[in-house]
Amino acid sequence: MRSTRIIGGMFLAMAMFQACEKNETTQPQSTLVQKTIANIPADTIVGLVNGQPVGAGKYTFYSLESNSLVASSDSNSLKWDIGMRGTAIITNGGNSGPGAGGAFVYVGTFDELKTIPADSVFRKDNAPVSYAIPLGSNKGWYVYNPITTLITPVPGRVLVIKTASGKYAKVEILNYYKGGVTPDATASDADKLTKQRYYTFRYSYQGNGSTSFQ
Repeated sequence: MRSTRIIGGMFLAMAMFQACEKNETTQPQSTLVQKTIANIPADTIVGLVNGQPVGAGKYTFYSLESNSLVASSDSNSLKWDIGMRGTAIITNGGNSGPGAGGAFVYVGTFDELKTIPADSVFRKDNAPVSYAIPLGSNKGWYVYNPITTLITPVPGRVLVIKTASGKYAKVEILNYYKGGVTPDATASDADKLTKQRYYTFRYSYQGNGSTSFQ
């Protein structure tokens, strides 16, 4: 009887060990990084052409994984995850870069997005026809007011990013103006132009490869 109990206990212990081992395999340890980034220049305006503001036409590249700016000379590498030029945001995939990147716009709050929905579709850049993050007022992350000529983020729009290496991040654009402060509607055109194209955003990056932001 005693030997039967011992053997039974051994089987129970083995089963518990295997269950724990399986659980560790299916639920990798979270390596979540959360940051708020301010004043990232995105092809700031250098002049006017036919009355329209223009920049140098260059993207600013950023790595969500390393939380750092990436040199333009590395634009054809896996070092960056998103690129910003004016209101356009590209990802390192499709015809924008050699990575596995893509994105979609999630409708909901940043904090409530705890896990990427299983049926999500990550789009790829196909410039200039289409982009993973759509261009245009109220199509992607921002809205343009033609009366005040100001650009402001649309509340409840979160950019879900697949990074160059195939990991996941969520990004919320907080402001488009220098210092993270939108000029007053009555500010001069010169003030509005010189202060725009400076991104302030927050993001969460999950380095363990899972789709969870917890």
